[in-house]
Amino acid sequence: MQVAEIELYEILKPKIGEKEARTLVEYIETKVDRKLEEKKDVLATKQDIAYLKQDIANLEIKLEKTRADIIKWMFLFWIGQLASLIAILELFFKR
Repeated sequence: MQVAEIELYEILKPKIGEKEARTLVEYIETKVDRKLEEKKDVLATKQDIAYLKQDIANLEIKLEKTRADIIKWMFLFWIGQLASLIAILELFFKR
């Protein structure tokens, strides 16, 4: 028994008897343990939060790399468009 359980047992023992107090404390303990086990799956631990922060940091790095690639390809596209425009204008003005 833990301290809180011992205190509860000591309070209940004179009022309801030793056997009943022990049974009640054990019943409460099992109920609390069962509820804790049910909630444990839903709880976010510090380790879970650390994993999430790491995942977010990795995602931000990937986004920055993707952004840089997009900008690079945009400039290449603009240069290609400019070259095409210059070629068309040269052909147009030569005639």
